[in-house]
Amino acid sequence: MLNLAVILENSAREWPDKEAITFNHFRLTYRMINDLANQVANGLRAAGIRKGDKIAFSCPNLPYFPIVYFAILKVGAVMVPLNVLLREKEIAYHLSDSDAIAFICFEGPEHLPIGRFGYAGFKEAKTCEHFWIIPTIPGGDSPIPGVPTLTDLMHGQPDTFDTVQCRSEDTCVIIYTSGTTGRPKGAELTHFNMLMNCMVSKDLVDGSHDDVALAVLPFFHSFGLTGVLSTATLGGARLVLLPRFDPGEALRAMQDENVTLFGGVPTMYWELLNYPDADKYDLEKIANTLRIGVSGGSAMPVDVMNRFQEKFRVRVLEGYGLSETSPSASFSRLDMPQKIGSIGVPIWGVEMMVADSNVKEVPRGTHGEIVIRGHNVMKGYYKRDEANEEAFRGGWFHSGDIGYQDEDGYFFIVDRIKDMIIRGGYNVYPREVEEILMTHPEVSLAAVLGIPNEEHGEEIKAYVVPEPGSTITAEALIAWSKNEMAAYKYPRCVELRKTLPLGPTGKVLKQELRKEFAPKPA
Repeated sequence: MLNLAVILENSAREWPDKEAITFNHFRLTYRMINDLANQVANGLRAAGIRKGDKIAFSCPNLPYFPIVYFAILKVGAVMVPLNVLLREKEIAYHLSDSDAIAFICFEGPEHLPIGRFGYAGFKEAKTCEHFWIIPTIPGGDSPIPGVPTLTDLMHGQPDTFDTVQCRSEDTCVIIYTSGTTGRPKGAELTHFNMLMNCMVSKDLVDGSHDDVALAVLPFFHSFGLTGVLSTATLGGARLVLLPRFDPGEALRAMQDENVTLFGGVPTMYWELLNYPDADKYDLEKIANTLRIGVSGGSAMPVDVMNRFQEKFRVRVLEGYGLSETSPSASFSRLDMPQKIGSIGVPIWGVEMMVADSNVKEVPRGTHGEIVIRGHNVMKGYYKRDEANEEAFRGGWFHSGDIGYQDEDGYFFIVDRIKDMIIRGGYNVYPREVEEILMTHPEVSLAAVLGIPNEEHGEEIKAYVVPEPGSTITAEALIAWSKNEMAAYKYPRCVELRKTLPLGPTGKVLKQELRKEFAPKPA
């Protein structure tokens, strides 16, 4: 029997009075987090939530997140974390597709009304029965008349709870990820998947209860949820929360809170290096305290890696994984020589292979698809039998990424089979953006692809053929897109064209568009 909530409960027993969460002036111990999670769990049980029920949750990196996350696990329910940047229709889709019967949502500030969008999406999702909102002001009144708050859910509930025992193969979390066709799919991660991944992650960084981890990666993302929140909780470390990444705030937190571990996507490392006011902070102190950096989400540029390691005198471990692999699949290791540009070697208990189309291993140095098997691989995509058959061909999980393995066993990623765009560590599915663009009455055809971008790795560009007689401008279409899509999805670049290159079947030839950004021969 296994419930991932044990990682919090064990740390609350081992270090009850140790600070677990730091957020501005809020300082919460492990005992406090566990007691509050128990109150929420009792409230959920009183509301009729039972083992196996799906509960959606949308919240930035605030103290509410670990409290609600572990409460959901304690009742044996399945958490469905939602990106806080999603809009109404996107939220409604995720709630309906996951069969969520309840939704807990943070209110959000004026510029990001998460609660308003969440409630609108909730009302569209016919199967979702309960909605609780977390007011921006702690303990405040509900901003939506008649809608109960998290405080209402917890009111009068005891701070002890008998955690529901689960099987190791029971689903713990459903994290939504985009594929090559269709809409986002929910990857079912089990209690065993998650526990093993955070145990291995803790070992990879030699983590201990003396560590202080800066939590800037969003917890609704698999990297932040497993690699930061769950791993730190398992080890009894202290988490310093930042709801959104800002290089100045990150440097201030590193300086003031004596941060020893920093995990981020390459864009964050780039911003820390290029922040113009960095000298306002005690960089020498930060360098002396910072013990390890971890990078994932997309490939770290070699120049950024070298400069960061030199400036902060710290080893940056680069890893590779997907939501479907909980997420870590391979990692650089402290006990092995560093090869910048490599994604390292498979983590403990996991196999990776570079395979041909028949799922047979190719020789070292030869390109092929990265396939994975081990304790980290998801149970499957929720309600997607056809997608699962394709994803698990030959008994391996197919990543959709092209790579190779060198003579020393290190893996390298060279390209993606998938048409996925990775912007600042976020996966963006081009077809979804194209479909939304084509709901605009003045858009006839759209093709979306990622173009090279120094800051974000890739930027989203849309090639658009307007309807005949349209007077739409690129600027107006960008502004419209901003209101229709999550902030990480909408195209920052729009190019209007009379035609797009088409194949014999009428399919847009994106490879022809990509040639415009290919390096020119010397």
